[in-house]
Amino acid sequence: MHKAKQLQDKYNPKDFEERLYKWWVDSGFFTPEREEGKEPFTIVIPPPNITGQLHMGHALDNTIQDILIRWNRMKGIPTLWLPGTDHASIATEAKIVEKLAEEGTSKNALGRDKFIERAWQWKEEYGGRIVEQLKKLGSSCDWTRERFTMDEGCSKAVTEFFVSLYEKGLIYRGDRIINWCPTCRTSISDAEVEHEDMEGKFWYIKYPLKDGSGHIIVATTRPETMLGDTCVAVHPRDDRYKDLIGRTVILPLMNREIPIIADEYVDMSKGTGAVKVTPGHDPNDFEIGERHNAAKIRIINDDGTMNDNAGAYAGMDRFDARKAVVRDLENQGLITKIKDIEHSVGHCYRCDSVIEPLISTQWFVRMKPLAEPAMQAVRDGGIRFVPQRFDKVYFHWMENIKDWCISRQLWWGHRIPAYYCSDCGEMIVCKEQPETCTKCGGNKMEQDPDTLDTWFSSGLWPFSTLGWPEKTRDLEYFYPTSVLVTGYDIIFFWVARMIVSGLDQMNEKPFSDVLIHGLVRDAEGRKMSKSLGNGIDPLEIIDEYSADALRFTLATGNAPGNDMRFHMERVDASGNFANKLWNASRFVLMNLEGREPEGLDGGFDREGLELSDRWLISRLEVLAAEVEDSMERYELGVAAQKLYDFIWGEYCDWYIELVKHRLYDEGSKTGDTARRILYYGLDRLLRLLHPFMPFITEEIWQHLPHNGQTITLAKWPKSDESQRDETAERQMHTIMDAIRAVRNIRAEMDVAPSRKANVIVVSDQAEVRDIFAANAPYLERLAIASKVLVRKDRTDIPEDAVSAVIEGAVIYIPVEELLDIEKEIERLEKEKQRLEKELERVNGKLANKGFVQKAPADVVEAEKEKKDKYRDMMDKVMERLNSLKYI
Repeated sequence: MHKAKQLQDKYNPKDFEERLYKWWVDSGFFTPEREEGKEPFTIVIPPPNITGQLHMGHALDNTIQDILIRWNRMKGIPTLWLPGTDHASIATEAKIVEKLAEEGTSKNALGRDKFIERAWQWKEEYGGRIVEQLKKLGSSCDWTRERFTMDEGCSKAVTEFFVSLYEKGLIYRGDRIINWCPTCRTSISDAEVEHEDMEGKFWYIKYPLKDGSGHIIVATTRPETMLGDTCVAVHPRDDRYKDLIGRTVILPLMNREIPIIADEYVDMSKGTGAVKVTPGHDPNDFEIGERHNAAKIRIINDDGTMNDNAGAYAGMDRFDARKAVVRDLENQGLITKIKDIEHSVGHCYRCDSVIEPLISTQWFVRMKPLAEPAMQAVRDGGIRFVPQRFDKVYFHWMENIKDWCISRQLWWGHRIPAYYCSDCGEMIVCKEQPETCTKCGGNKMEQDPDTLDTWFSSGLWPFSTLGWPEKTRDLEYFYPTSVLVTGYDIIFFWVARMIVSGLDQMNEKPFSDVLIHGLVRDAEGRKMSKSLGNGIDPLEIIDEYSADALRFTLATGNAPGNDMRFHMERVDASGNFANKLWNASRFVLMNLEGREPEGLDGGFDREGLELSDRWLISRLEVLAAEVEDSMERYELGVAAQKLYDFIWGEYCDWYIELVKHRLYDEGSKTGDTARRILYYGLDRLLRLLHPFMPFITEEIWQHLPHNGQTITLAKWPKSDESQRDETAERQMHTIMDAIRAVRNIRAEMDVAPSRKANVIVVSDQAEVRDIFAANAPYLERLAIASKVLVRKDRTDIPEDAVSAVIEGAVIYIPVEELLDIEKEIERLEKEKQRLEKELERVNGKLANKGFVQKAPADVVEAEKEKKDKYRDMMDKVMERLNSLKYI
């Protein structure tokens, strides 16, 4: 067993946080062994983007994961936290394009192969930055197993998955309406579209009938898309239009004949009940066009400009074209009404550009057949959302799921494993590039230029990182994983897709629990953002305070599924807590110095334990049980708060103070017992606190007498009911209530700390009287009592004695023992005279109109505040004087 060593005088986390983390990693403490017969605990990290910079969301997410990982590791479970990063197609490509622009060149000028080289160079240079930042937080990942979504193994898994789905008929290539970002120049999935409420307009436009007999009015929020209209639709049961079905209108500005058709999709109560149909630029119109074999005309280019199909508007930006179309329609008298509205508009989640729905040839996954087993896994309880209410979000999305567009018009990412024969046009989907065409035998095979949606690869993360499609020992042992920790904002982005892919490829759920956390908001409840300038850099918090202070702040403010507000005052409180723990530990270590560790670890002679010892041992068992229960229910904030309250209150402020006098009695048995209990309590508290504050607990633990190399592998404290002593808890609670009551009386009466007074305890309960009779020294030391007298009733107690009621007793203190009444009255009279002068001065100022009108507003306000303060002080002085004069 290692001997006790002294801690440095001041808590300075910079002295040990980096040193300890390097030692943990170098020693392999985070690398688990596969122990047959033992069920492991596994978390795969939500892989941060290689473009990422640690923000508060990352800090919260990884703090929660690390708490769970360290807790399970200490329980002796083979525990794997598998780290890695995501290639982040859109974000990374944008960074490199931006860099190339600074160099005066472009992506196309460089060419695909050279661009990919630059992307890998960028990844090597910057991609590890966020990993290093996660290490500063104390993340106890197994870095020997670190993965990257585009490493060789993960890339092989992506190809395997794609080909597998294609061969099952679940992946297809076709023309569909997709969400197009004109800035990122790529398609994005429905889940990546962020909808924002925006002010807009409804334009009501007349489409003249071909025969000149009238017109039909349609309403639209996107008048520029009318240039691609191929029909007008009405409901077949709409009596207003039944005579127009089958007739033809002239499309304004384009002078193109288009038919009026009947389709039940049309909502008769919305707008005019007649809708323009643009199959090339609206998903619902596309479906109408499919049913009626209508032409699909695309009028907008990839960059958001109008193409040649837009006629005179070709080359214009889409929003400029909107203005021009409206102007020309107004000039022709074809706009009947313009209505201001607020409507939801889709934006790109990456660059915030307005999304353009347009028809395009893309790759899609048929999601309906995959969604059903994924929903069943949650219905059956095999996968559990915490809190449970989030399964509604999951079910809503899965029940309304559409085919997933997985192709992206980017170069950085996993390239689609589809190959086209230049000679005959045959398409082949396979794992390796074919040398010859299987149809014509030609040898000119070109790979599809598109890459896959980033979420396609990260959806495989729980098993691709463990070696799939190879049947590795890690995959066999650590899959399925135990819990996924993530924010509620990516339930459909990522969580649903991992469940789908895990069930499809592994025939097993990817994880048992999905622990959902909320957003970290600023102190006012606003989302942290660059535009508001309210972001708080977690690295700056770590540098100014400590990683432990940041972690503890995030843990104590967290409840599953709920957003949390980040207050700097709470970081201060966490820093103060660390300082309190440090100083208390120094005190304990000073009293252990020079004593053999075996003597401290030799258990307790229960006969020799005082009430305070039995109380602390029992309370530690209660704490261990409550922390374990909270952890098991993922209520980490509750567990952290219990630890804070116990360490600050029960251990530091109560037990240490209760036993101090015993420590000064050198060589006594009671002193040795107090030391053993102090050591026992601190050791258990450090181990319980370690998952939350790993650095300070390790540093202190290394100075305590201990067995083993590190607290990270020390045994997690289990509650032992045999150590409970409810009688001691009840008795000590009574004593503590009495001490608090006396302290409150003394504080209210402003009694000098050096002045002692008799404390009289009156109770009609023999058990309560016995408690105070046996434990009077506690009140003598902590309540500054000259003597503790225990009575059955208040006979002979002076009438003027001040009192306080506690459970089962009343505490009395003779007032003359607390105060010299004559001197106190004299002091209060002087204070009264001083306050009268101050009130006279300030009232005079405020009665002076010249002062009130000419002085700066803040000066006048300050005088008013002084007046209120002096009045309050005078009221208290008069109340005290009156009470003393009647004694």
